[in-house]
Amino acid sequence: MRGVKTTGAAFVIAVCLWAILNDPFEIALVYSLCISLMIWLFIDLGRDLVASRTSTPKFGASSARGAWPGWIWMLAIVGVGAILGYAAGTEIGNWITGLKLAGPFNASLRQTMALLVMALVPAITITYFFQSREVIALQKSEVETAQRQAAEQQLKLLESQLEPHMLFNTLANLRALIGVDPPRAQAMLDQLIAFLRSSLEGSRARVHPVDAEFRRLRDYLALMQIRMGPRLETRFELPPALASALVPPLLLQPLVENSIKHGLEPQVAGGRIDVSAAREGDLLVLRVHDSGVGLAASATADGRYGLAHVSERLATLYGDRASFELAPASGTEGGTLATIRLPLQTTDGNPPAGAS
Repeated sequence: MRGVKTTGAAFVIAVCLWAILNDPFEIALVYSLCISLMIWLFIDLGRDLVASRTSTPKFGASSARGAWPGWIWMLAIVGVGAILGYAAGTEIGNWITGLKLAGPFNASLRQTMALLVMALVPAITITYFFQSREVIALQKSEVETAQRQAAEQQLKLLESQLEPHMLFNTLANLRALIGVDPPRAQAMLDQLIAFLRSSLEGSRARVHPVDAEFRRLRDYLALMQIRMGPRLETRFELPPALASALVPPLLLQPLVENSIKHGLEPQVAGGRIDVSAAREGDLLVLRVHDSGVGLAASATADGRYGLAHVSERLATLYGDRASFELAPASGTEGGTLATIRLPLQTTDGNPPAGAS
C-alpha cells in the first residue's frame, strides 16, 4: 500500500513539474515515477534492515516488517535513501527515455544541492505521512482490541451472575422438599447433579449449538417438574437443520426461569412452557412461551431477574443485529411470549442449509 501511495504522490509531483517547468508531461511522469519509487524502495528496505537489528522500541507497527527504528535512525535512512533512490531513479529514467539527465553523483555542487532538496523534502514529507497513518491505524486496532476484551469480560460477568441465581433457586426448592417429601428431594438432587455436570461441560464456551442449549433446558425443567409435578408441562421444537446453529450459553435459562416464577407458579393449575427455534431469513429466532397469568396480571414483571442480562448479552455480542422482545402471547392459551432474534451462524461460520 505504501508503494501504491508513493505512485500516487509521484503522479502529483509530475503534474507540478509539468506545470512549473513546462516539460513534456510524459517525460516528467517517467522520471517522477522512477525516482519516487526507488527512493521509497531504499527507505523501506533500510528501515526494515535497521529495525531488525536494533533494540530501539518500534514505533507504529509491532512486527519486524514495517517496524519503526526511531527518528534518529529514520532521518539517516531517509537521507541515504533519497540520495541513492534519486541516483538510481535518474539512471532508470535515462534508460527509458534515452535522455541524459544529471543525477546527484554526476552534477555540479549547485545542481547536486538542488537535486537533494527536491528529493529530501518529498521523501521526509511522505515518510512522515505514512508513519502517521500507521500509528493511527495501530492505535485504532488497540482500542478495538481493548473494547472486545472488555465486552468479553462483561459477558463472563453476566454468565457468572446467572449461574448462581439458578443454583440458589434450585437449592431453596430442594431444601423445602427435604422436609415434606424426601423421595422427591432425592430425585431432584440426582437431576441437579446431572444438570450441573452438563452445565460445567459446556458453559465455559463463548457459544454452543442450539441443541446443547435445549438439552440443558430439558434438564432444568426436569428439576422443576419434580417440584411442581403435573402442574408443569413442557414442549420443545427444534428443526434438525437448526440444531448446529450457535447461541450464547445460558441465553434462554433466565427466560424459562421467569416463565415458571412469574407465569406458571401464580396459577393454581400451572401450565405449559414451549421452547422453539425457527429461521427467518438470515436470523435465528428463539421463542419461550408460557401459558401462565400473562404480563398484564404479573404486575411485578419489572422485577424479573435476568431479562436485562439477556438484552445486555445480545447487545454486547451482536449489536443492533440482535433483538429481544417480551410481549403478551396471542391465541387462546394467552400467557407471555419471549422472542430472541440473532444472526444465524454455525461452527463453520455459515448459516445452516435447509432450515426455514
